[in-house]
Amino acid sequence: MLYYVLLSGGSGKRLWPLSNEARPKQYIKLVNRETNSMERCSMLQRVWDQLLEAGMAQNTIITAGREQTELIRSQVHDAQIAVEPTGRDTFGAVLLSCAYLYSCMGAKREDYAAIMPIDPFTERAYFEAVKGLEGIVKHSGADIGLLGAKPSYPATKYGYMVPGEQTENYFQIQSFVEKPGETQAKELIKNGALWNCGVFCVRIGDMLDRVKLYGLTEDYKKLCKEYEKLPRISFDYEVLEKTEKLVAAEFQGFWKDLGTWDAMADQMSTDTIGRVILDDSCRNTQVINELSVPVVSVGTRDLVIVAAQDGILVADKSETDKVKELTAELKTRPMFEERRWGTLETLDDTETTQISTLTRKIRIYDGMTSSYHYHENRDEIWTVLKGTGELILEGNKIPLSQGKAICIRKNQRHAVKAFQDFEYIEIHVGTSVGNDDIHRITFEWDEIERSNIL
Repeated sequence: MLYYVLLSGGSGKRLWPLSNEARPKQYIKLVNRETNSMERCSMLQRVWDQLLEAGMAQNTIITAGREQTELIRSQVHDAQIAVEPTGRDTFGAVLLSCAYLYSCMGAKREDYAAIMPIDPFTERAYFEAVKGLEGIVKHSGADIGLLGAKPSYPATKYGYMVPGEQTENYFQIQSFVEKPGETQAKELIKNGALWNCGVFCVRIGDMLDRVKLYGLTEDYKKLCKEYEKLPRISFDYEVLEKTEKLVAAEFQGFWKDLGTWDAMADQMSTDTIGRVILDDSCRNTQVINELSVPVVSVGTRDLVIVAAQDGILVADKSETDKVKELTAELKTRPMFEERRWGTLETLDDTETTQISTLTRKIRIYDGMTSSYHYHENRDEIWTVLKGTGELILEGNKIPLSQGKAICIRKNQRHAVKAFQDFEYIEIHVGTSVGNDDIHRITFEWDEIERSNIL
């Protein structure tokens, strides 16, 4: 049997300022659904739609960090999530994923797992090609089977797989080449090399055996507790480059990695998003604006302009691959976050040696709830802007509506539920206003209402 794993990782800087640690690029709603070219969605949502259509979703898990789980739940409600306790690069993520399949999904050691990036921009035929990898691995006797896309141009931002001995449906992999120059890329294509899609099919038992080599258990929950004992290294370096029996299948359809702003802009169905005035004198320019103030562009050529709460980017399309490096040292708080229950927009974040304040606009979707939690080092002042809801504060139910103001003191347990789309301003005042001072008790509203919780 074949299972599927979508790996979700990365620091979220490649599509700055829209992407950040709280909202990596795969969750930004900029691409269009394959089934509806007028509806914008995230790359995760597009891929999940394709998995559903291919009949693969029921055997698919998403492996992601704990900080991404709420965001995944908000976009794909029925997904199985293998939570990484900490980031250990792709080697640890693959081993943990196989432990989850074995412990929580009923997979057997002789079953296979196709490991895929969470965010390819591709078509349905790609997923049919992924389905075929198990048969290719078994038929060839290889240890691992990979999927490669037939190049359509000499890309310098992709990795390549160089073919060795070939059969009708696959070839032996002779070597890998990472991000070659244009001249080398042309030569690679001439010799039949494929773009490396980052997809590989492994036997689950083989991965569990690797877990044991580190003296760790193949049980998912127990492995989570000892996860940091695994090396922080990529699967490519630790496994693929050390494995002799590798084969690759060719995918001849459309495939693209939307890892830079120029690649993303090429796939946008419109040149503007948000409050934008794009003058007719502009050429090959895309403008994305998440702010409430307008952005006006006049006479621009070959630019991507992005305005968001985290910052403003103005970049020549040929230079957008530098964004991740240039923003790597930015350590500011994410100014916009999407959660399963709504969104957070930071309006002000002020820290001093004695007292700190944090002002945010919170939106909670109709019928959704926050967690039941408390803070040890801060008070909160809420002012309701619109909608209706209910606050549970230390066991007391308090109705909330437009204009209502309320103060929540340190150590008071509280949670809120929206009856209508609900919006309020939240001001934190205390010696600490960071996430380390959020002590969550439960996310379940039914539990909050039970007498033993209240």
